Amino acid sequence: MPEPALSTHELLDLDRRHVWHPYGPMPGRQEPLVVESASGVRLRLADGGGELVDGMSSWWSAIHGYNHPVLNDAARGQLDRMSHVMFGGLTHEPAVRLAKHLVDMSPEGLEHVFLADSGSVSVEVAVKMCLQYWRSLGRPEKHKLLTWRGGYHGDTWQPMSVCDPEGGMHELWSGALPRQVFAEAPPAAYEESYAEHLRDAIARHAHEVAAVIVEPVVQGAGGMRFHSPAYLRVLREACDAHGVLLVFDEIATGFGRTGELFAAGHAGVTPDVMCVGKALTGGYLTLAATLCTERVAHGISRGEVPVLAHGPTFMGNPLAAAVACASIELLLGQDWRTEVKRIEGGLSDGLAGLSGAPGVRDVRVLGAIGVVQLDHEIDMAAATRAAVAEGVWLRPFRDLVYTMPPFITNDADVARICRAVTAAAKAG
Repeated sequence: MPEPALSTHELLDLDRRHVWHPYGPMPGRQEPLVVESASGVRLRLADGGGELVDGMSSWWSAIHGYNHPVLNDAARGQLDRMSHVMFGGLTHEPAVRLAKHLVDMSPEGLEHVFLADSGSVSVEVAVKMCLQYWRSLGRPEKHKLLTWRGGYHGDTWQPMSVCDPEGGMHELWSGALPRQVFAEAPPAAYEESYAEHLRDAIARHAHEVAAVIVEPVVQGAGGMRFHSPAYLRVLREACDAHGVLLVFDEIATGFGRTGELFAAGHAGVTPDVMCVGKALTGGYLTLAATLCTERVAHGISRGEVPVLAHGPTFMGNPLAAAVACASIELLLGQDWRTEVKRIEGGLSDGLAGLSGAPGVRDVRVLGAIGVVQLDHEIDMAAATRAAVAEGVWLRPFRDLVYTMPPFITNDADVARICRAVTAAAKAG
């Protein structure tokens, strides 16, 4: 017999006693909202609490919104066949089809796909690929990573080491993490002096650096900063000149979020390794992938240990892969560029009034991303309450109120999101 449904009071009591929420203390100090169901761009709250327009795409993943019939059908159909089977020594159509989709839509030259559980794990795999590549070529001294400040690449060990070590979320671990090489944070506009700074950093450390890893065009959870795509071309040229691999972390930027399928497209650059996740399954299931060139794959295969020794239990999960295929086909089967451009215009218009407002340092929009940066640390509880009062779910942090709405968000809801961002910025 199924257990009886919990009342909202019982659920919140159990949640407080047992559930550890992300980036929060235990027990939690803020009572979370209870979501009963979701459809389109709306989250329906329990006990008649109304609906909230989701301005976050569930941490940037639900690009098609919720309860989408195409993705629902893909999940149901795959459940009737098999939900999971190990990927070691076995294969199946959803994973193979997904790999082909990713190769076809990614920058030219990325030919091989390693499927992982989450974005952070895909970065771990990327780092392992790069270190093992140089070890296989007899260059084990090339074991460090170079990145620029202001980045965020995940919460597992190697990704934490390339997040900003000063003021970032993982500063606590700075004495224990591998010590990497950091360039200064990239300016928004192209500056030749900064390009020379990147070239010099790569040249000086090429003897010990296996790879440069960056978030292209948009730095996500490290500060929601935008930078010139021209810096990606500088990195590509400098890495080629000095024998260093180039990794793009497209976990947040992939699948159309910035106005290109992948942010690398703004620069016309192909990295040696690329990480994707978040929107890969349209927000339905956890799945990520690390893509690499033939050069990287064949270099590893020629080594003393000719295999990539990594194998998550749920690697290539058929259920997640089937939904990912459906999500990609849904995205590419529509005029997603026009939709993202429409959202970009709505965010630009709706947030323009905050430029120069008291307490506001900057307002910036790119694709389906809108960011308001304050000149002070935000009161997250007050800002969240203000957004909810406008009927919108946002998740401000540090000095930022930002939104990354689903691509199906209509003009009226984009305008509502902008009102909520404005209210949150003023309240925080």
